[in-house]
Amino acid sequence: MQAFDLIVIGTGTAAQVAAGRVRKAGRSVAVIDHRPFGGTCALRGCDPKKMLVSGAEAVDWVRRMHKHGVAGDIHIDWQQLIAFKRTFTDPIPRKMEASFAKQDIEAFHGLARFTAPDAVMVEGRALKGRAIVIATGARSVPLRFSGAGHAIESDAFLELERLPERIVMIGGGYIAAEFSHIAARAGAKVIVLQRAARMLMRFDADLVGWLMEKFSEIGIDVRTHNTVTAIEHVGDEFRVHTETPRGAGTVLADLVVHTAGRVLDIFDLDLAAAQIAMDDGRLRLNEFLQSVSNPIVYAAGDAAAKGPPLTPVSSHDGRVVAANIIEGNGHRPDYRGVPSVAFTLPPITAVGLSEAEAREQAAKLRINSAKVPGWYTARRVGESVYGYKTLTDEDTGRILGAHLVGPHADEVINLFGLAIRHGLTANDLKATMFAYPTGASDIGSMV
Repeated sequence: MQAFDLIVIGTGTAAQVAAGRVRKAGRSVAVIDHRPFGGTCALRGCDPKKMLVSGAEAVDWVRRMHKHGVAGDIHIDWQQLIAFKRTFTDPIPRKMEASFAKQDIEAFHGLARFTAPDAVMVEGRALKGRAIVIATGARSVPLRFSGAGHAIESDAFLELERLPERIVMIGGGYIAAEFSHIAARAGAKVIVLQRAARMLMRFDADLVGWLMEKFSEIGIDVRTHNTVTAIEHVGDEFRVHTETPRGAGTVLADLVVHTAGRVLDIFDLDLAAAQIAMDDGRLRLNEFLQSVSNPIVYAAGDAAAKGPPLTPVSSHDGRVVAANIIEGNGHRPDYRGVPSVAFTLPPITAVGLSEAEAREQAAKLRINSAKVPGWYTARRVGESVYGYKTLTDEDTGRILGAHLVGPHADEVINLFGLAIRHGLTANDLKATMFAYPTGASDIGSMV
């Protein structure tokens, strides 16, 4: 049995950070992954998705400015856009393997399974760890209706060689919102089937309402209170059967995409063999991201499920876990001021508390909210959707939450995140001289 000071299961952001820091401290480290090295964000999530968004952004910008001095037609060549995406994703597994080798981190390809509290088996090889980090990320939630296998997952959407004409998205979260905006601007007819009352439930309802005007404007058909009950493959098309408030329905599609959410990717690890306790489908962890039942095991990123399921959180968790392994428990994650962005066009963002949470926390709450497509930031680029909601504690002046939709929202939200994480007040933001005219220069009017 080969022994290591640390075994990391996974090779995504959290795994890379934890493994690299522990190895730098002089400890022996192994990493294991049954998928190509690099993790979800780099290979199957944030980065490749944003590269497709870049193509959609270019088309969207030109179309918005079409009546304002920009002439000519423009369209997305899907195959070339996918090829552009692959210039980034294809080299990553090889680069990651080389990076591990350079750091003298031993890398194993295969599915890891616990065989004891301190041991795992991978492709017939037994490994023993003084510490083990679970950083396996998340995977698509299983769909439990007839014909569910006909729906492709988000990974496959990012690899499509050809974009079909009629696409149905099952689910109404980040992935559905982002993919539908990309596909619609590439010329597809998109229908989103969402069983909840609205899309993007993690974002402010008012701002989502404003964003839905853009969905309609670009031809995306969003159908809420629609629960998918079955998918049939008939000839060259799919029939997606639904249950709606008006009864049963059927939607025809050339492609069905599973965008109905994700769950922790931990259930193939044989956690029982490692005496790792679970609680309602999650690992039971203490404040140090350590298993409460097996103290040599830690978790980070989506697998830990302690902070928002975002790449910066995975990186942060990786640092916390590495510090606790190296120095002993004493480091706790701090998830204050972590911004979330759905890269629709325009993007919608949030950081800090929701309006409901802020009302519970603050004795005196100031809410500034407005839909402002007439502001210069939106008018300059021909954007019809722009708005904000900021939440301030009247007693302390501190920013409790910020919610933005519109041009540059994905960048401006970071400044609100900075304010929340470091206790800046609304007056601090108002007193700051931002470059003008930029999206950030609107902040003083938002608070």
